Amino acid sequence: MKRLYSIIILFAVLAGLMACGNRSQTGQTDVNSGATNKKEEGVMKQNGQSKENTNILVAYFSCTGTTKPLAEYAAEYLNADLYEIEADIPYTSEDLDYNKSDSRANKEQDDSSARPAISGKVEDMDKYNIVMLAYPIWWGQTPRIISTFLESYDFSGKTIIPICTSHSSGIGSSDKNLHSLVDSSVKWKDGKRFAAGTWENEIIGWLDEMGIQPFVEENGGKEAAECVFDFEKKTVTLNSGYEMPLNGLGTYSLEDDVCVSSVSEALKRGVRLIDTAYMYHNEEEVGRAVRDSGVPREEIFVITKLYPNQFSEPEKAIDEALKKLDIEYIDMMLLHHPGTDDVKAYKAIEKAVEDGKIRSIGLSNWYVEELEEFLPQVTITPALVQNEIHPYYQENDVIPYIQKLGIVVQGWYPLGGRGHTAELLGDETISAIAKAHGKSSAQVILRWNLQKGVVVIPGSSNPDHIQENTELYDFELSDEEMEKINALDRNEKHDWY
Repeated sequence: MKRLYSIIILFAVLAGLMACGNRSQTGQTDVNSGATNKKEEGVMKQNGQSKENTNILVAYFSCTGTTKPLAEYAAEYLNADLYEIEADIPYTSEDLDYNKSDSRANKEQDDSSARPAISGKVEDMDKYNIVMLAYPIWWGQTPRIISTFLESYDFSGKTIIPICTSHSSGIGSSDKNLHSLVDSSVKWKDGKRFAAGTWENEIIGWLDEMGIQPFVEENGGKEAAECVFDFEKKTVTLNSGYEMPLNGLGTYSLEDDVCVSSVSEALKRGVRLIDTAYMYHNEEEVGRAVRDSGVPREEIFVITKLYPNQFSEPEKAIDEALKKLDIEYIDMMLLHHPGTDDVKAYKAIEKAVEDGKIRSIGLSNWYVEELEEFLPQVTITPALVQNEIHPYYQENDVIPYIQKLGIVVQGWYPLGGRGHTAELLGDETISAIAKAHGKSSAQVILRWNLQKGVVVIPGSSNPDHIQENTELYDFELSDEEMEKINALDRNEKHDWY
């Protein structure tokens, strides 16, 4: 009886929506009965125009038209490619008659192995890092055609964001039940259910909350919007679709048991970002601390780097890093600094991303000129650029340039580096600001970085200092205080990279 009552309500809602016709000023949406008209096979369009060179795809199934407008809102806001998942044999109203046990929809939903054929395909799925998947809820689950779609492509290393439309059912387990259909390297965002007729601003607000930012067209080319720091979650969503913590532990000069102990202490104290490198000679120690921590692997973000002397045989170097770390996969691999065969090495990392060995790619010690020369030669835009940044060396021309490309900036030597830390922490301006907030100079410097949109990875083997360097989110520097620290810039670099 409950099922019959739900069916009556569902058809009443659909009938009401059909009567509304085109979207009106009250936010109602156009709903077509039966299948939507077929589009040219394999062509993804937005506002009638073909689009290229984006890394977000909004794919939707909407045989009654209810889901379609939500997908269009998302694609328009994100400046993403839009693809309609259409059945090779369109669904008719009889197919969707849930009162008939032998209707097509009912038979498919009762058969977990059902895979309705799809008309057309997504061309070059490899170029997408993020796929938003929109669908209606059919008896608490996704229509089986969504399973067909997921099993038709390689989603390794991508992020999938499910959303559903339904009169009353929540997204429930519908998206979780899809996880087994794709590679385990896929990162799933928590899905959400929207009612039919949801307004555009609600979709946009949800995307903003998720940290999914749009791409913007500038000067005739595609340029990614800046990545936004989420100070509540203490993370930033990279252009690769993965979340990275805003503060972490740098392990440069930490060796042997000292490294294991330092990383272990950091993980105990809530640090979830660990930075290492081939040249630090401590990847094995970092890996051991991660494995022994008891923290779920997916909660820890590990960065390592290839050095120029590895660029000529990058595949070997990547496998060596994976073996030394022994943590299933590498969250991000950087090239330590420019060198011979750096493009070759980067392209090898791109292949490792496709293979699910590495999730995100970045660069270290790349500046404006180097980036202008390097980026046109690679396929995947770096998710991160890691450079020396501290109050005495601020890179105020470089940071905005990188951020406008949709690339996150991370600072090494945030406290000035060995031999310079004492002077920086003792700076009168910084000390006065620290006193006003009841914080340490180190905490003020790290917070200054965060408010400039720079992720911080201070290094330390002292448990108290490690703890201190995590306590950055219970205070905020004023605009005046930020300007005072900005005025300390000496263009004084403390290492040669």
